[in-house]
Amino acid sequence: MRIALYQPDIAQNTGTILRLAACLNVAVDIIEPAGFDISSRALRRAALDYFDKVKLKRHGTFSDFKQEVGRTGGRLILLTTRADTAYHNIVFKDSDVILAGRESAGVPEEVHASVNLRIRIPMRSDLRSLNVAVSLAMVLGEALRQTGDFSHLT
Repeated sequence: MRIALYQPDIAQNTGTILRLAACLNVAVDIIEPAGFDISSRALRRAALDYFDKVKLKRHGTFSDFKQEVGRTGGRLILLTTRADTAYHNIVFKDSDVILAGRESAGVPEEVHASVNLRIRIPMRSDLRSLNVAVSLAMVLGEALRQTGDFSHLT
């Protein structure tokens, strides 16, 4: 199980996601360019002392990232408000990569078209979206529950 961030905008959100991933022993891919310096003080401050404990890989382009996912046989799952399928209605696999888009704009059409599956979090129709870190925590929790990947954590 992996988390991927498509061109993240906000260092504090990315830091929170890195901390989540470190605590749950889940790797993170960052697809550049990010809207901030990945080594910035704000990112390290948000991730606290967890920054050095997360398995982090940077990719220069979405194409580079997609090729790597293809080589590993993983399924690329996009978390988006534009999906029809609710995240709790799918069966997650150990090899899944959960992709979240930019806080400001999501992902472009070509990314939408290239993923294996699109999922959403059901919510009130009169509200736009949840914070990306909160969204990933919800979906990752369900994915780890389904795959039994909590069992190796104390």
